[in-house]
Amino acid sequence: MTVPNTPPDPLHAAAGAEADTSAPNPFAPPEAPDRALARKADGPALQRLLPELKVGAVTVLVCLVLGVAMAALWAWLAPKVPLVVDGNKILYGDPEGEQRAGADSVFVLIGLGMGALTALGAFLATRRRGGGIAVAVGLAVGGLLASVGAWGLGRRLGPAGDLVAEAKRVGDGGHFDADIDLGAYGALLAWPMAAMVVLLALSAAFGKREEDPPPYWAGPSAGQQPPAGLPSGPTDVAQGPAGGPQDGPRPPEDRLG
Repeated sequence: MTVPNTPPDPLHAAAGAEADTSAPNPFAPPEAPDRALARKADGPALQRLLPELKVGAVTVLVCLVLGVAMAALWAWLAPKVPLVVDGNKILYGDPEGEQRAGADSVFVLIGLGMGALTALGAFLATRRRGGGIAVAVGLAVGGLLASVGAWGLGRRLGPAGDLVAEAKRVGDGGHFDADIDLGAYGALLAWPMAAMVVLLALSAAFGKREEDPPPYWAGPSAGQQPPAGLPSGPTDVAQGPAGGPQDGPRPPEDRLG
Protein backbone atom coordinates (compact mmCIF):
# COMPACT_ATOMS: atom_id res chain seq x y z
CA MET A 1 0.00 0.00 0.00
CA THR A 2 1.43 3.38 -1.04
CA VAL A 3 0.93 6.66 0.61
CA PRO A 4 -1.29 9.08 -1.38
CA ASN A 5 0.54 11.76 -3.41
CA THR A 6 3.73 9.70 -3.35
CA PRO A 7 6.11 10.78 -6.14
CA PRO A 8 6.74 8.10 -8.74
CA ASP A 9 9.94 6.15 -8.87
CA PRO A 10 12.55 7.93 -11.05
CA LEU A 11 13.56 4.68 -12.77
CA HIS A 12 9.98 3.80 -13.68
CA ALA A 13 9.36 7.38 -14.83
CA ALA A 14 12.39 7.29 -17.16
CA ALA A 15 11.31 3.93 -18.59
CA GLY A 16 7.83 5.29 -19.21
CA ALA A 17 9.22 8.35 -20.99
CA GLU A 18 11.30 6.13 -23.29
CA ALA A 19 8.25 4.04 -24.09
CA ASP A 20 6.17 7.15 -24.84
CA THR A 21 8.75 8.55 -27.28
CA SER A 22 8.58 5.38 -29.36
CA ALA A 23 4.80 5.69 -29.76
CA PRO A 24 3.47 8.00 -32.50
CA ASN A 25 2.26 11.37 -31.35
CA PRO A 26 -1.16 12.14 -32.85
CA PHE A 27 -0.67 15.87 -32.22
CA ALA A 28 2.68 16.08 -34.04
CA PRO A 29 2.75 18.33 -37.18
CA PRO A 30 2.73 16.57 -40.55
CA GLU A 31 6.03 15.81 -42.18
CA ALA A 32 7.38 18.03 -44.95
CA PRO A 33 6.58 16.85 -48.53
CA ASP A 34 9.23 15.05 -50.46
CA ARG A 35 11.44 17.24 -52.64
CA ALA A 36 11.10 14.88 -55.55
CA LEU A 37 7.34 15.31 -55.51
CA ALA A 38 7.79 19.09 -55.44
CA ARG A 39 10.03 18.92 -58.50
CA LYS A 40 7.47 16.81 -60.33
CA ALA A 41 4.79 19.38 -59.53
CA ASP A 42 6.96 22.21 -60.88
CA GLY A 43 7.78 20.27 -64.04
CA PRO A 44 4.57 20.98 -66.03
CA ALA A 45 4.71 24.69 -65.20
CA LEU A 46 8.32 24.89 -66.38
CA GLN A 47 7.48 22.99 -69.55
CA ARG A 48 4.74 25.50 -70.36
CA LEU A 49 7.00 28.46 -69.61
CA LEU A 50 9.97 27.44 -71.78
CA PRO A 51 8.15 27.63 -75.15
CA GLU A 52 6.83 31.08 -74.27
CA LEU A 53 10.32 32.30 -73.38
CA LYS A 54 11.70 30.92 -76.66
CA VAL A 55 9.02 32.70 -78.69
CA GLY A 56 9.70 35.99 -76.90
CA ALA A 57 13.47 35.67 -77.32
CA VAL A 58 13.19 34.91 -81.04
CA THR A 59 10.89 37.89 -81.51
CA VAL A 60 13.38 40.22 -79.80
CA LEU A 61 16.28 38.90 -81.90
CA VAL A 62 14.36 39.41 -85.15
CA CYS A 63 13.56 42.98 -84.13
CA LEU A 64 17.22 43.68 -83.37
CA VAL A 65 18.28 42.40 -86.79
CA LEU A 66 15.70 44.61 -88.47
CA GLY A 67 16.96 47.51 -86.36
CA VAL A 68 20.22 47.40 -88.34
CA ALA A 69 18.24 47.78 -91.56
CA MET A 70 16.32 50.66 -90.01
CA ALA A 71 19.57 52.44 -89.12
CA ALA A 72 20.83 52.12 -92.70
CA LEU A 73 17.54 53.41 -94.13
CA TRP A 74 17.48 56.35 -91.74
CA ALA A 75 21.07 57.36 -92.54
CA TRP A 76 20.25 57.14 -96.26
CA LEU A 77 16.80 58.81 -96.35
CA ALA A 78 17.09 61.43 -93.61
CA PRO A 79 17.54 64.95 -95.02
CA LYS A 80 20.99 66.38 -94.38
CA VAL A 81 21.60 69.73 -92.72
CA PRO A 82 23.95 71.78 -94.95
CA LEU A 83 26.68 73.82 -93.23
CA VAL A 84 29.14 76.38 -94.62
CA VAL A 85 32.47 77.60 -93.22
CA ASP A 86 32.78 81.38 -92.98
CA GLY A 87 36.21 82.27 -91.60
CA ASN A 88 36.30 80.90 -88.09
CA LYS A 89 32.53 80.35 -87.96
CA ILE A 90 30.27 77.52 -89.04
CA LEU A 91 26.93 78.70 -90.42
CA TYR A 92 23.79 76.97 -91.67
CA GLY A 93 23.66 76.76 -95.45
CA ASP A 94 19.83 76.97 -95.27
CA PRO A 95 18.87 78.89 -92.09
CA GLU A 96 15.13 78.40 -92.68
CA GLY A 97 15.37 74.72 -93.59
CA GLU A 98 13.36 71.93 -91.92
CA GLN A 99 15.99 69.24 -92.21
CA ARG A 100 16.19 68.58 -88.46
CA ALA A 101 12.46 67.98 -88.20
CA GLY A 102 12.60 65.96 -91.40
CA ALA A 103 15.07 63.54 -89.82
CA ASP A 104 12.63 62.91 -86.97
CA SER A 105 9.76 62.38 -89.42
CA VAL A 106 11.73 59.88 -91.47
CA PHE A 107 12.69 57.97 -88.32
CA VAL A 108 9.05 57.81 -87.22
CA LEU A 109 7.83 56.62 -90.62
CA ILE A 110 10.45 53.88 -90.79
CA GLY A 111 9.60 52.86 -87.22
CA LEU A 112 5.90 52.61 -88.06
CA GLY A 113 6.67 50.43 -91.06
CA MET A 114 8.99 48.18 -89.07
CA GLY A 115 6.43 47.84 -86.30
CA ALA A 116 3.69 46.81 -88.74
CA LEU A 117 6.04 44.39 -90.50
CA THR A 118 7.22 42.66 -87.32
CA ALA A 119 3.69 42.43 -85.92
CA LEU A 120 2.41 40.84 -89.14
CA GLY A 121 5.29 38.36 -89.23
CA ALA A 122 4.89 37.42 -85.56
CA PHE A 123 1.14 36.97 -85.96
CA LEU A 124 1.48 34.71 -89.01
CA ALA A 125 4.25 32.67 -87.35
CA THR A 126 2.29 32.08 -84.11
CA ARG A 127 -1.28 31.99 -85.40
CA ARG A 128 -1.66 28.22 -85.06
CA ARG A 129 -0.50 28.18 -81.44
CA GLY A 130 -2.64 31.17 -80.54
CA GLY A 131 0.04 33.83 -80.05
CA GLY A 132 0.25 34.56 -76.35
CA ILE A 133 1.67 37.21 -74.08
CA ALA A 134 5.21 36.29 -75.15
CA VAL A 135 4.60 37.64 -78.66
CA ALA A 136 3.29 40.98 -77.41
CA VAL A 137 6.09 41.40 -74.86
CA GLY A 138 8.72 40.38 -77.43
CA LEU A 139 7.42 42.92 -79.93
CA ALA A 140 7.29 45.72 -77.37
CA VAL A 141 10.75 45.07 -75.88
CA GLY A 142 12.35 44.19 -79.21
CA GLY A 143 10.86 47.22 -80.97
CA LEU A 144 12.10 49.61 -78.30
CA LEU A 145 15.61 48.11 -78.23
CA ALA A 146 15.78 48.08 -82.03
CA SER A 147 14.73 51.74 -82.19
CA VAL A 148 17.41 52.77 -79.70
CA GLY A 149 20.00 50.74 -81.60
CA ALA A 150 18.92 52.19 -84.95
CA TRP A 151 19.24 55.70 -83.52
CA GLY A 152 22.80 55.13 -82.31
CA LEU A 153 23.94 53.20 -85.37
CA GLY A 154 22.31 55.65 -87.78
CA ARG A 155 24.26 58.53 -86.27
CA ARG A 156 27.49 56.62 -86.92
CA LEU A 157 26.52 55.75 -90.48
CA GLY A 158 25.55 59.35 -91.27
CA PRO A 159 27.82 62.37 -91.67
CA ALA A 160 30.63 62.89 -89.19
CA GLY A 161 29.71 64.51 -85.90
CA ASP A 162 32.97 66.40 -85.37
CA LEU A 163 32.06 69.74 -86.93
CA VAL A 164 35.41 71.40 -86.18
CA ALA A 165 37.37 68.65 -87.89
CA GLU A 166 35.07 68.76 -90.91
CA ALA A 167 35.35 72.56 -91.11
CA LYS A 168 39.15 72.33 -91.09
CA ARG A 169 39.03 69.66 -93.76
CA VAL A 170 36.86 71.65 -96.23
CA GLY A 171 38.52 75.03 -95.45
CA ASP A 172 37.10 78.54 -95.59
CA GLY A 173 33.98 78.77 -97.76
CA GLY A 174 33.58 75.00 -97.93
CA HIS A 175 30.32 73.13 -97.50
CA PHE A 176 29.60 69.92 -95.60
CA ASP A 177 26.67 68.17 -93.89
CA ALA A 178 25.96 68.03 -90.19
CA ASP A 179 25.35 64.74 -88.44
CA ILE A 180 21.79 63.41 -88.19
CA ASP A 181 20.13 63.19 -84.80
CA LEU A 182 16.71 63.00 -83.17
CA GLY A 183 15.24 66.17 -81.78
CA ALA A 184 12.19 64.40 -80.28
CA TYR A 185 13.00 61.24 -78.35
CA GLY A 186 9.36 60.18 -78.51
CA ALA A 187 10.14 58.93 -82.03
CA LEU A 188 11.73 55.88 -80.39
CA LEU A 189 8.24 54.68 -79.40
CA ALA A 190 6.91 54.57 -82.96
CA TRP A 191 8.04 50.98 -83.57
CA PRO A 192 6.65 49.32 -80.39
CA MET A 193 3.40 51.29 -80.50
CA ALA A 194 2.76 50.40 -84.14
CA ALA A 195 3.56 46.75 -83.41
CA MET A 196 1.07 46.63 -80.53
CA VAL A 197 -1.72 48.25 -82.53
CA VAL A 198 -1.26 46.02 -85.58
CA LEU A 199 -0.96 42.85 -83.46
CA LEU A 200 -4.13 43.72 -81.55
CA ALA A 201 -6.04 44.40 -84.78
CA LEU A 202 -4.88 41.17 -86.41
CA SER A 203 -5.65 39.11 -83.31
CA ALA A 204 -9.14 40.58 -83.04
CA ALA A 205 -9.93 40.05 -86.73
CA PHE A 206 -8.13 36.82 -87.63
CA GLY A 207 -6.93 35.34 -84.34
CA LYS A 208 -7.55 31.83 -83.11
CA ARG A 209 -11.04 31.37 -81.73
CA GLU A 210 -12.15 29.08 -78.93
CA GLU A 211 -15.45 27.25 -79.22
CA ASP A 212 -18.20 28.80 -77.15
CA PRO A 213 -19.74 26.48 -74.54
CA PRO A 214 -23.33 25.37 -75.20
CA PRO A 215 -26.08 27.39 -73.50
CA TYR A 216 -27.22 26.18 -70.14
CA TRP A 217 -30.73 25.42 -71.41
CA ALA A 218 -29.49 23.03 -74.13
CA GLY A 219 -28.85 20.25 -71.62
CA PRO A 220 -26.20 17.55 -71.94
CA SER A 221 -25.06 16.75 -75.45
CA ALA A 222 -25.56 13.41 -77.15
CA GLY A 223 -23.61 10.64 -75.49
CA GLN A 224 -22.88 12.72 -72.40
CA GLN A 225 -23.91 11.16 -69.13
CA PRO A 226 -26.00 13.26 -66.74
CA PRO A 227 -24.37 14.34 -63.49
CA ALA A 228 -24.39 11.93 -60.59
CA GLY A 229 -27.47 12.13 -58.43
CA LEU A 230 -29.84 13.19 -61.21
CA PRO A 231 -32.35 10.78 -62.83
CA SER A 232 -31.39 9.65 -66.34
CA GLY A 233 -34.96 9.03 -67.52
CA PRO A 234 -38.20 11.00 -67.43
CA THR A 235 -39.66 11.93 -64.09
CA ASP A 236 -42.24 9.48 -62.78
CA VAL A 237 -45.52 11.36 -62.67
CA ALA A 238 -48.30 10.14 -60.41
CA GLN A 239 -51.71 9.46 -61.95
CA GLY A 240 -54.68 11.30 -60.65
CA PRO A 241 -58.06 9.82 -59.81
CA ALA A 242 -59.35 10.37 -63.37
CA GLY A 243 -56.29 8.87 -65.01
CA GLY A 244 -54.67 12.22 -65.67
CA PRO A 245 -51.36 13.39 -64.30
CA GLN A 246 -51.36 14.52 -60.74
CA ASP A 247 -49.79 17.86 -59.82
CA GLY A 248 -46.24 17.20 -58.67
CA PRO A 249 -44.26 13.95 -58.40
CA ARG A 250 -45.72 10.85 -56.81
CA PRO A 251 -45.19 10.62 -53.03
CA PRO A 252 -42.84 7.88 -51.77
CA GLU A 253 -45.64 6.04 -49.95
CA ASP A 254 -47.66 5.76 -53.16
CA ARG A 255 -44.71 4.22 -54.96
CA LEU A 256 -44.27 1.63 -52.26
CA GLY A 257 -47.96 0.83 -52.32
